[in-house]
Amino acid sequence: MRIKRTTLRGGVARRTRLIAVGTGLVAAAAFAVPSANASDTGTFSANQLSGVSDSVLKADVAGTAWAVDARTNRVVVTVDSTVSNAEIAEIKREAGSDAGALTIKHTAGRFSKLISGGDAIYASSWRCSLGFNVQDGSGNYYFLTAGHCTDGAGTWWSNSGHSTTLGSTAGSSFPGNDYGIVRYTNSSVTKSGAVGSQDITRAATPSVGTTVYRRGSTTGTHSGRVTALNATVNYGGGDVVSGLIQTTVCAEPGDSGGPLYGGSTAYGLTSGGSGNCSSGGTTFFQPVTEALSAYGVHVY
Repeated sequence: MRIKRTTLRGGVARRTRLIAVGTGLVAAAAFAVPSANASDTGTFSANQLSGVSDSVLKADVAGTAWAVDARTNRVVVTVDSTVSNAEIAEIKREAGSDAGALTIKHTAGRFSKLISGGDAIYASSWRCSLGFNVQDGSGNYYFLTAGHCTDGAGTWWSNSGHSTTLGSTAGSSFPGNDYGIVRYTNSSVTKSGAVGSQDITRAATPSVGTTVYRRGSTTGTHSGRVTALNATVNYGGGDVVSGLIQTTVCAEPGDSGGPLYGGSTAYGLTSGGSGNCSSGGTTFFQPVTEALSAYGVHVY
């Protein structure tokens, strides 16, 4: 299933967007356990694995995501339900003599950028969710969310009637990356450094196998584990995002841009995925450390 951004008041979304959660928490997706095709045995060099990753990108098949699995010495390509056998064959052809380095896994649903709300944030024609509140060195307040949410957005409001302004987009990076930043212009709004009741005090990149959490208004709080780092996903239409955290935490419309975290540590911003919190799926998150560094801000 491809989940599209929620448009408001009949507005037509310029492009599909990811799910976001308000006040800093996203409910993350629990994946369906994918089936796998066993790869040929053999050892591949780092250069070969890098070349195979490049070949998957060159094949340009929407609905694919891939990352190097150091444990198995393979490039694991996760394909959603829209990817045909012919397209899988094309990926293997692009890999050429190193096609044995590919492991193909299938996941239910359709990869998409997810949109809708937790503590929702509203642009002129769509709704996302706030990820983490942050500050710069001068004490100015901002919040981070997904770049596919801030892409094309100016003013942000806290309600669908657009009567309470939050602030204005100050930076956006999508595709390639998937993060954006909004500067608060409303001094009367409370800017909590927590995600729900969980105080956030630091940011880091999780390890494969780490238990992580996501919270959202659509699905509540869900947990899962990190299955890959530095993953690349092709959402289609030229929207390819790399360097993502891949997890088994479920997500549904309403979670885009919201936070991925563990204890008091911020990990990521919800980018997109497949499935739902009934059948499971695969979800991807923009590492928050990259966004913090890009904009010179910090969690608090």
